Amino acid sequence: MSEAAKLARRLADEAERVCRRYLSSGRREGGYWLVGDVGNAPGRSLFVRLLDSPSGPAGKWTDAATGEHGDLLDIIRLTCGLRSFREAADEARRFLGLAHADPAPTRPAAHTPMRGASPAAARRLFALSKPIAGTLADAYLARRGVFLAADDAGALRFHARCHYRGGDPSLAEARPAMIAAVTDLAGRITGVQRTWLDPCGFDPVRLGKASLATPRRALGQLLGHAVRFGSARDALAVGEGIETTLSLRPAAFRLPTTLRRLYVARDRDPAGAKAAQALVERSTQVGVCAIVLSPRLDDFNTDLRAFGADDLQACLRSQLTPRDIPYVLG
Repeated sequence: MSEAAKLARRLADEAERVCRRYLSSGRREGGYWLVGDVGNAPGRSLFVRLLDSPSGPAGKWTDAATGEHGDLLDIIRLTCGLRSFREAADEARRFLGLAHADPAPTRPAAHTPMRGASPAAARRLFALSKPIAGTLADAYLARRGVFLAADDAGALRFHARCHYRGGDPSLAEARPAMIAAVTDLAGRITGVQRTWLDPCGFDPVRLGKASLATPRRALGQLLGHAVRFGSARDALAVGEGIETTLSLRPAAFRLPTTLRRLYVARDRDPAGAKAAQALVERSTQVGVCAIVLSPRLDDFNTDLRAFGADDLQACLRSQLTPRDIPYVLG
């Protein structure tokens, strides 16, 4: 047995203690330790098996958000920011030799929660995905009546085997998903939105999404940021979802300092009304004129599919400020 395998096995024998030390932001649930990611961020995406079971040996971990996996020696290397096996092995030996020592880490900064870790996981997932053109995600949008402009496609990608975790963390499945980049005003990816898709096609109920309890999930930091299409000048539009927003072909979210008018593409339900009102109040406070755009049916993508693009544009023209029509409707 190699030195790495021996160390990994020793660490697995004390898996919960390892997790409490190096993944201190997590907690035990049943036979697993759950935490946000390998950077020790709070959350539930990464799970470590604490005991040997028919599902696999103790000490093995998987990040259900990114598909990354490994053993506890990898956890030590990644959480401590170590660059080589030798450094990780030395840290593991120090840990294993401190069975009765105070649980404070040898390297204090290495094990504190990393606030940027979830965005880092989101960036890794986006980088592992492929351009959307010609993929199942491209077909999904087309079936919903949405066709991407050249400057829209960069925000969306496709991952053929994006892990989805249900109630049991050991039952993570690899499924096809559309991956949307959530960015700040500087264009930095702070998170992603994952939409799992049905590889068997499109149906009138799920509209191409996978038959899952929550086929759409976010990863990373979303507050104040958005999936952005195009660029904002003095007017922009905001929608509640990618499909709704692309049905209008608008731009961004966090209010640029040059903004004068904000179009809020609401959904026709209580949650949509509440979200629209919140954006109206927020924009008014900073001197931006907010105009709510209302669909005829439940949302603008439903309008697009039910009535067609010409009818939808005619409906929107009556709600837009005339000088914004060429920009918003393109």
